[in-house]
Amino acid sequence: MGQNRIWFGLAGIFAMISMTVPTASALEKSYINGIDANFPPFAYVDKTGKPAGFDVDAIDWIAAKLGFKVKHQPMDWDGIIPNLNAKKIDFIASGMSINPEREKVVNFSIPYYDIKQVFVGKKGSGLTVDDVRTKKMKLGVQRGTTEAEWLKTEAEKQGWNFTLTYYDSAPLAIEDVVNGRIAAAAMDDAPAEDAVTKKPVEILGTFGMKEEKFGIAVRKEDKELLEALNKGLTMLMADPYWQVLIEKHLKK
Repeated sequence: MGQNRIWFGLAGIFAMISMTVPTASALEKSYINGIDANFPPFAYVDKTGKPAGFDVDAIDWIAAKLGFKVKHQPMDWDGIIPNLNAKKIDFIASGMSINPEREKVVNFSIPYYDIKQVFVGKKGSGLTVDDVRTKKMKLGVQRGTTEAEWLKTEAEKQGWNFTLTYYDSAPLAIEDVVNGRIAAAAMDDAPAEDAVTKKPVEILGTFGMKEEKFGIAVRKEDKELLEALNKGLTMLMADPYWQVLIEKHLKK
């Protein structure tokens, strides 16, 4: 995956580095990060049962640098923002797209990744994006995602006649593509590229949704925590470890 997809923003980095960081006493001693348990390469539970992924490693680094402990708590994606605002978790660093609807109920950190949405079909199927949109096919999508809402709304506007099938995770939708239960799945391009390395599937192309950016979500009132996470992200993106994370998780 191209390095230019990651947010470096040097001018912004240097500006952020000059920020006053909340002291260790101002921060809590430990936080809970809510994650999607099945969203590789950003967040998932590995074969040993431990949380893993780009975002998990990034937050662990930030926690070590800023002097707090963090636990990564897997949970259902469609309930993750309600759980944040119910104070069952403290923030969400798990490949969450920044969009106006979510910004009504949470605040986001500086962006750290650009994402596109794509259709994924079975390898060798010969399907095109237009086939999926117009030929009465079953299209899988993870519930609670921005692409799920966009596809539902846009299908009504454009007269597309696919049938949406909802899943708890993108990998589950991929399994049904492989097994022939659905024609294609819609998802972010990074997990789609991850799926291509593991399953007999291929990316059909983008389907018209605008590019989005990932950020860390926090409660509206947690301004000191947001400031600390912004500082941590800024430090991380300026550190050689950022490239290590890219190589480890995002370049296949």
